Amino acid sequence: MATIKCRNSTFSNIQAILFDKNGTLEDSEVYLRSLGQRGARMIDAQIPGIGEPLLMAFGINSDRLDPAGLISVASRRETEIAAAAYIAETGRGWFESLKIARQALAEAEQFIGKTPSPLFVGSLEVLKSLSAAGLKLGILSAATTQEVEKFVANHQLSDYIQLEMGVDEGPSKPDPILFLQACQALEVEPGTTLMVGDSVGDMQMARHAQAAGCIGITWVGKSDHVRGADVVINQLDEIQIVED
Repeated sequence: MATIKCRNSTFSNIQAILFDKNGTLEDSEVYLRSLGQRGARMIDAQIPGIGEPLLMAFGINSDRLDPAGLISVASRRETEIAAAAYIAETGRGWFESLKIARQALAEAEQFIGKTPSPLFVGSLEVLKSLSAAGLKLGILSAATTQEVEKFVANHQLSDYIQLEMGVDEGPSKPDPILFLQACQALEVEPGTTLMVGDSVGDMQMARHAQAAGCIGITWVGKSDHVRGADVVINQLDEIQIVED
């Protein structure tokens, strides 16, 4: 058990901390923006005129990515379905629309390549210190489990991360079942587990699962993106261990 302090908030009897990946530990803005732009262009090549509305739906405006936008916070399956809905609006059948969206995003991903996105500054040091204090640490992301596993492997985090969990088939954030499943896998109670994330979905998921607390992180300084958080921080090193 540990006591965690963030700014003016204190969380007692903590056994585990779950982290979101994109926008929390990983600075994935460039990758996600490139993925959305390339995917939209590929769909627009088949269905002229759909590219701009798709970019708006993804949360991409020129070279800016909305941290609360679709491609930033949704699961891959949700992104495919949202893109397919725009395609279906042009009169194509649903299964054809879904196939076009899925193929475009897969090909865009392949085109961009697999260069790992960097960790946010200080992330590794925070994970090391929390792990050394005996806390169980996990990643609970809207990305696929395979993407989470690659992220952990690329940044050599396996010594600190005990759970690598993404969204594949089934529920996505903010469904609290994800948080409950993660706690079960770590063999801890939700009431002794904190959630650290950069979206409203992270906060809602943890709150509905009756987590010990919700820590919202906003590297871009927009606290409305983490409405519902018990405390909002701008750097991960604001998560401090007071006592073991």
